[in-house]
Amino acid sequence: MAYAQQHPERVSEMVIPAVTPTRRSEIDWLYRGAGRFYPEAWDRFRDGISEDERDGDLLAAYARLMENPDRAIREKAAADWLVWEDAAISNEPNGVPGMYGNREVDAQIAFVRTCAHFFSDGAWLQEDQLLRSAHKLAGIPAVLVHGRHDMSSPVQTAWELAKAWPHARLHIIEDSGHAGSDAMQQAVRAAIEEFKNR
Repeated sequence: MAYAQQHPERVSEMVIPAVTPTRRSEIDWLYRGAGRFYPEAWDRFRDGISEDERDGDLLAAYARLMENPDRAIREKAAADWLVWEDAAISNEPNGVPGMYGNREVDAQIAFVRTCAHFFSDGAWLQEDQLLRSAHKLAGIPAVLVHGRHDMSSPVQTAWELAKAWPHARLHIIEDSGHAGSDAMQQAVRAAIEEFKNR
């Protein structure tokens, strides 16, 4: 979305599943607020960093751990982070235990390193930047596909974006969350086919 807002002449259409414009409020929801639903997993996530950093910027602390030259430290930090990611999707209709944590160790490290790096810096975007600038996407048709039960990024975000983006259609998938579902995959494929045949 940021690229399309900067270079709308280079983007013909967009399909976005699991809409997340990376607002700091959304990041804070996922890595702090949603802990109200899974306090034991969130405590483990928080306890994965040093005690003196637990009341501060958890994501920045994890980003530092993921840059540590000691692989064992990076592996432990990734495992602690992924316990939280797995908890956040655990009650979705298609949430699979260990969906993130059961990945191969190098994939775990890559995932957490990327998330911690981008999210600790708010993806280098101002708060609400992508939503505030959605008018720049006028003329670019889009299909937004979002799961009703997405705890990682509640559907309200997708709803707000669809209202702000001229020519965007939102499909809310009732049997899905952030982990997706067959219905979500079908909606994404249908949107791609629709745009392919334009």
